[in-house]
Amino acid sequence: MESQETAKRPIEEPNDAVVVQDAEPASKRVKLDDQPQPQPQPQTEEEKPKEQRQDDRDKRRGIAPIKKEYLVVLPSQVAKTAEVVDDDAAEGRTAPDAEAATGKGGKKKRPKGQNKEREFGIFADAQRLCNSVAWTPEFSPRHCKHGERCNALHDIRKYLKEGRRPDLKVFGGKCPVWETHGKCSSGWRCLFVESHMKEIEHEDGRKELVLTDDPTKIKPETTSSVPPEEESMDARAGVYNVVAPAVKLALSRKKIQHEKSDQYLKWMAKDSELARIHYHKQKDDDDVAKDYAAQYVEPPLKPSEKRRIYFGRETPVLAPLTTQGNLPFRRLCVELGAEITYSEMALGLPLLQGQKADWTLMRAHESEITHPRYTPTGIVDPAYDNAKDLKFGVQITAHAPWIAIKSAETLARYLPHLRVIDLNCGCPIDMVYKSGAGSALLDAPSKLERMIRGMNTVSGDVPVTAKIRMGVRDNHLTAQKLVERLALGAPDIRAVSGAPGCAAVTLHGRTRQQRYTKAADWGYIAECAALVKSFNEKADSLQDTIREADERSLPNGGRMYFVGNGDCYSHVDYFNHVDNAGVDSVMVGRGAIIKPWIFEEITAGQYLDKSATERLAYVEKFAKYGMEAWGSDELGLNYTRRFLLEFLSFFHRYVPIGLLEYLPPAMNDRPPAYKGRNELETLLASKNYLDWIKISEMFLGPAPPNFKFQPKHKSNAYENIEAEG
Repeated sequence: MESQETAKRPIEEPNDAVVVQDAEPASKRVKLDDQPQPQPQPQTEEEKPKEQRQDDRDKRRGIAPIKKEYLVVLPSQVAKTAEVVDDDAAEGRTAPDAEAATGKGGKKKRPKGQNKEREFGIFADAQRLCNSVAWTPEFSPRHCKHGERCNALHDIRKYLKEGRRPDLKVFGGKCPVWETHGKCSSGWRCLFVESHMKEIEHEDGRKELVLTDDPTKIKPETTSSVPPEEESMDARAGVYNVVAPAVKLALSRKKIQHEKSDQYLKWMAKDSELARIHYHKQKDDDDVAKDYAAQYVEPPLKPSEKRRIYFGRETPVLAPLTTQGNLPFRRLCVELGAEITYSEMALGLPLLQGQKADWTLMRAHESEITHPRYTPTGIVDPAYDNAKDLKFGVQITAHAPWIAIKSAETLARYLPHLRVIDLNCGCPIDMVYKSGAGSALLDAPSKLERMIRGMNTVSGDVPVTAKIRMGVRDNHLTAQKLVERLALGAPDIRAVSGAPGCAAVTLHGRTRQQRYTKAADWGYIAECAALVKSFNEKADSLQDTIREADERSLPNGGRMYFVGNGDCYSHVDYFNHVDNAGVDSVMVGRGAIIKPWIFEEITAGQYLDKSATERLAYVEKFAKYGMEAWGSDELGLNYTRRFLLEFLSFFHRYVPIGLLEYLPPAMNDRPPAYKGRNELETLLASKNYLDWIKISEMFLGPAPPNFKFQPKHKSNAYENIEAEG
């Protein structure tokens, strides 16, 4: 007999619903097309007049106002209290699960919290093909460095027959990478290899298998003289900021010198000790400042003049997103109108150690090294040159100044296509916070200032920026003082040392403590924006009071840009924040994963009711872009599948605006059980990750038997409930 819990599951309300206490009831929102609010039909003649009645769903905060004709309601449905979705998944959190497996009375509870130590299975060919033959004609293999000791296959025909699964039939059996670039970087391992191979017959009657290219599609700049087996996975067509394996090897062996950083760190140690001695003297602040100024020694290096950057209402920003902010996703967002992008957050120490995983995050697609849109209407730095600007920046985090400073020098040296180097001061992940990095820097303003000053000194012409939160704890907000310090420097020594050189600050309107349990505080962001405006006006006069201003230490001619971040889900939200909160631009995070075309809406200035077919086309593009970035072989294809499923874990939350009673939609509103306008729309709204795998198979073929996927949030893992009976 089917259990009551199982019977209810297909029609129950989503377990990832968010109750936002400060959110407006749906009845107070802007109405669709500015028409009078549609009223429910009276059940009897004795009902109140329509204009005096209100839909019961309007009284339920945090619930999306789905039109009645799309609701799925059964008599057995039981109203539930909405739960809070753990959107720290977007920041890669792996916090322990605090929920017990059973509730009161021994009843089974739906799993909540994070899936820790997720596994994705092992996906590889049944028999490995040696690199010496993986890209060559059958009769012309390269020398195998392992010789007779090599345990990989060298027989291409045997490999194609026994060593791998048959070619995929999706995309008509044609390799998406080859169709776009005229060659395939996966060689014989490609799961579409039959579309770019042929058998030729020689004069002696021998038949040889060879790979084919299409010279008409190959761009000159994508050709490489480096043998494929010596190239890193990053070295693919249309990908930039590829660091040579030899550089990463030298970093791992500590053979790379950081001359600028070493000089600056030596000076910083002496200066910090000097400041510590004077600050511990029993004097008032003015005396301390004068005493420190008398013994202050200029740093041995001056910052190089920085490339000017620009943020405006026409430059919506895609946030740095752990896991979801990968290259294929950023490429999709740029195509839809994102003007500024950031890499996923990389850890500074692994970068200095040459670890491949973190250096891989520094890659940029060719669309990201184009110029951002520039149609200024307000005050603009006259020295700004849009032709020298580009979209892509990188984000790092570090727990010690020496790591941040050396990382900045290394990135500026080896990555030729960088807009900015952003220091993450807001990451709430326990592992990062407890190490003293991320949001821990919010409570260490002196250390943070030293990091920014040092990074600005050694980063060449690449500007340095910071991303912060309102504070660590709800009852102790520190962002206003921190923004002042980043703009002007510490109050007691700013006249001596000048501004730190922070070109822009992004403020996420939440504390570390609250995570995503409340709406972003745009009122507080607006207060900080007003302060930044006053600091920009104050900066010039301050520099002239004690010593002559050095333009090299002043980013953007003395102006620090200010960007707001949090809960932006539509063009209405975006322009409301720019116009009313006073920020230069808005950074979009979760809203872009749920509906990447938010950037298209911002450009168009209107809502776009995307059909299920259009939304599925974005999934298809992600699959193609993933294979271009990671390969069309077994490994690359299932790497793409894994990140596509991570994308779908947010993408399914979108509720088509054509199904809503009122606008604007709210990102934190979760829908009751509903059906779409067609079967595909209903499938795309499924919270069951098994349906996500089915969607991935439309473009990536059947998932291999040993492929595994566990959603970051356990409420999506339906198998857990079934396994528990």
